[in-house]
Amino acid sequence: MSTAGILVIGNEILSGKVVDINSPYLCRELRTLGVDVERIYTIPDEIRVIAEAVKSMSQSYDYVLTSGGIGPTHDDLTVEGVAAAFGLPLERIPGIEERIQRATGKELNQSQLKMARVPVGAQLIDSGDLWFPLVVVENVYVFPGIPELLRKKFESVRDRFRGVPFNLKRVYVTLMESAIAEDLSDLLREFPDLLLGSYPRIQEESFRVMLTLESRDACYVQRALESLLARLPADAIHKVE
Repeated sequence: MSTAGILVIGNEILSGKVVDINSPYLCRELRTLGVDVERIYTIPDEIRVIAEAVKSMSQSYDYVLTSGGIGPTHDDLTVEGVAAAFGLPLERIPGIEERIQRATGKELNQSQLKMARVPVGAQLIDSGDLWFPLVVVENVYVFPGIPELLRKKFESVRDRFRGVPFNLKRVYVTLMESAIAEDLSDLLREFPDLLLGSYPRIQEESFRVMLTLESRDACYVQRALESLLARLPADAIHKVE
């Protein structure tokens, strides 16, 4: 089983100026691939804080995915923070400089040149963007904060994260959660390794609770589903998918 931590970097997230939609996307995609996301951590644009978080998460999880802080402005400090986490100097990559120059059509200023610096020894994965490759340092993947770019870059490397995926079943129940709570507890006693979720839906008219049953073992989750359905009144089941 592979694990991941997601590190969201940006004062704009912590201040509420921008809503983070990258970590929910990454959680969904990684789970589909069979990777357990065990932590989402949001931190400010400070090199020391970034370095400490990257180092700690790199030691704790199989993969670390960072989001944000890799542009040309003064508060884009993620690359510097990742380099500091591993004690690496930065180096300018001529190939990145050339791509930036072709894209802008003019001589590069210092802010643009900043984007051509990466930690020494980093792996650079070209995902077809204008100039900036995906930077990988050990088990840390440095993604941009712009959602469209992050998704494009993730798609280019998604097979690197592929593990044993989860099998998911959903059951929509017309009874209140309190009416089925004991049945759910009994189900978990019978299937202790089942990942069981219960989510009330107040605004829905056709059902009251959505149940999710998950396991990497397809047969296990199917047996659990059959056991659950046998416990509940037939007319309480709105839909199974």
